[in-house]
Amino acid sequence: MHMKPFEPTRLPVENVDWPRLVRFIGPASRALAQFNGILYAVRNPDVLLAPLTIQEAVLSSRIEGTQATLGEVLEFEAGSEPHEEAKRLDIHEILNYRNALTLSERRLKGRPFNLNLLLELHGVLLDSVRGRDKARGQFRKQQNWIGRPGCSIDEADFVPPNPLVMNEFLDNWEKFYHSEYADLLVQLALVHAQFEIIHPFIDGNGRLGRILIPLFLYERSILSRPVFYLSGYFEQNREAYIDRLRQIGKEPDAWNGWIEFFLEAVIKQAQQNTATALSIIKLYEKLKMRVLTLTRSQYAIPLLDVLFEKPVFSTSKLDQRNGMPSKPMILRMLNKLRDDGILRVFREASGRQSQIMAFPELINLCEGKNVVTRKRSGHTSFTAVTLG
Repeated sequence: MHMKPFEPTRLPVENVDWPRLVRFIGPASRALAQFNGILYAVRNPDVLLAPLTIQEAVLSSRIEGTQATLGEVLEFEAGSEPHEEAKRLDIHEILNYRNALTLSERRLKGRPFNLNLLLELHGVLLDSVRGRDKARGQFRKQQNWIGRPGCSIDEADFVPPNPLVMNEFLDNWEKFYHSEYADLLVQLALVHAQFEIIHPFIDGNGRLGRILIPLFLYERSILSRPVFYLSGYFEQNREAYIDRLRQIGKEPDAWNGWIEFFLEAVIKQAQQNTATALSIIKLYEKLKMRVLTLTRSQYAIPLLDVLFEKPVFSTSKLDQRNGMPSKPMILRMLNKLRDDGILRVFREASGRQSQIMAFPELINLCEGKNVVTRKRSGHTSFTAVTLG
C-alpha cells in the first residue's frame, strides 16, 4: 500500500483539553521559574553552565543515533583525536549542535526568530558532517520519510507533508510561533510537535526541533538565558517521545496526550536541571577557597573558571587565555591541584603531544555517571560507569 504524505492540522489546534492540562501547566511553570532563578543567581553562567550545553548537544544527537559521550567530546576539544572515523563524525555533529545553540542566542539578541534564522541554524548543524550533501541550509524540495534505515516510502513509519504544500504549513507554523496564545508552554508543545510533523529538511529535523525549545523560552522571556534543554528527558523516554508524536493525526485525543507528555517533560527536566546547576554552583564555591589555599595565587579564580568551562584541557594552551600567568606558573598551580586530587592527568606529554588534564568531578555531575580512565593501546580514555 502506498503511504500518502501526512497533512497536518493548522495551528492553533482545536479541542485542547484545558481542564485536563491545568494540573501540569502550573507545576511546569513553577519548575521553570525556579530554574530561571538559578540563572539569575549565577555570577558567570557562561563558565558554570558551559558543560550543560555540551551535554545537551550530546543527548540530542544521541536520539538521532550518535554514540559519543560528553567525556569524549571534551577529550576531542582538548586535542585528543579518536581513532575511529565514525566517532569523529559523531563528535563533529555534537559540536555543530552546540555552535547552532550559541549562534541562535547571539542572533536573537538583535532580531526575532524567523525562518531565515532556521535555515542558518540548519546550515551550521550540517556543516562538514553526515548529511552535509542533503540540501544544507535549504528547505526540502523533495518528499522525505521516516523509518528504519534503507526502507522505502511504502515501508515508512511516517511520511511528512508533500513539499508542494509544505511552505504553507511552515508559514502557518511561524505565525503561530509569534502569536499570543492562552499558555506559552502549551504553545511551545504545539510548536515543537508541528515542526517535527512538517519535517521541513531532508536531514537534521529532530535536532533543530529540540534547539527550538530553549529559543522559544528565551525569546518569550520565560528564561533569561536559552539554556533549558529537554533532550535528557526525551532520550530517557525515547520510545514514548516518538510514539506520542506519531499518534498525532491518528487518534482524536493525540494532541492532548502529546501536550501532557511535553509538560511532564518540562517539569521533570527543570527539576533535574535545577539540581544539576545547584550542584555545579556548590562545587565551584567549595573549590574556590580550596584552590586559593593550594595555589596561594591571584590567578586561582581565573584558573578555576577555566576548569569549569573546559573540564578536559590541554595544559599547553592555558597561557594563551586572557588573565592567565606564564606557562611555568600555570604548571606549578596545576600540579598542586593534581596532587590534591582535583585534577587527573589524562594524557602525558609526549613529543609534540601536550599534556591533557581532566576535572572528573564536574564531568560526573553533568553525565550523572562515574568517569574513570583506562588504558587502550597506550591511550588513556574515558569510560563512563553509571552510578548505583
